[in-house]
Amino acid sequence: MTDTDFGRLHISSTDGVATITINNPPVNVLDVSLMSEIRRFLLSARDDKNTRVLVFQSADPEFFIAHVDMTLIDEPHAFDDFVHEAPEALNPFQAFGELLRGQPQVTIIKLAGLARGGGAEFISAADMIFAAQGRAGLAQCEALMGITPGGGATQYLPGRMTRGRALEVILGADLIDANTAERYGWINRALPEEQLDGFVDRLARNIAALPEGVIAAAKKAMPRTDLREGFRREHDAWAGLFERPAAEKLIRGGLKAGAQTKEGERNLESLLRGLKI
Repeated sequence: MTDTDFGRLHISSTDGVATITINNPPVNVLDVSLMSEIRRFLLSARDDKNTRVLVFQSADPEFFIAHVDMTLIDEPHAFDDFVHEAPEALNPFQAFGELLRGQPQVTIIKLAGLARGGGAEFISAADMIFAAQGRAGLAQCEALMGITPGGGATQYLPGRMTRGRALEVILGADLIDANTAERYGWINRALPEEQLDGFVDRLARNIAALPEGVIAAAKKAMPRTDLREGFRREHDAWAGLFERPAAEKLIRGGLKAGAQTKEGERNLESLLRGLKI
């Protein structure tokens, strides 16, 4: 696939490394269109034997993927097409993360800005994550909207950090800086901003240059936990809370207060904490 196949992704390929740049202004909200394009790219890349590494980055230095589109509250059926395409027992957001987690290529996130909610869940499904000190931040802020994560966070985070830290991330609902995320195990490394591009580019090229079969063998040898039962529990918890009046009031209140705008998203946690149920 080429750039002409996408409106929100820019794709470049060199020496076995495909770099996917996300561009969905103003804050890279994970809406139906962006999710569809990323999904379509991942499916097409599965059988691309010439591409060994996928590097995801953002065209916006402030935001990687803000979170799932909060206007879902007004369009509850917007993701219905994904429901039909999702594997059994997975909701569309869980299936989205599992598609990334199951890619044959090595998947790398280059995080220079902020990622929350569904954006943070997408990141957690990748093989490796590298983030810029002083700029990057991760959050599972769903609790501030009266819900719990519904796209994989409850299953992915305990594989990256202790149960207590995963609960802190989900229930504390704070923005976690790159250094703390590295210490907790959420990401591979926190790097000085000026070193991020060079480090990730070198690593991706080195991995892509490995002898044929090495990447597949290494990924196959790694334990792959079956998360289906956990995903079912996660979905039931999320869906049950999403239907409650508090969630609707908080999500609508967040949108009215400036969520999904650049100004509102820069300190989204404070914006949401200031809402009254």
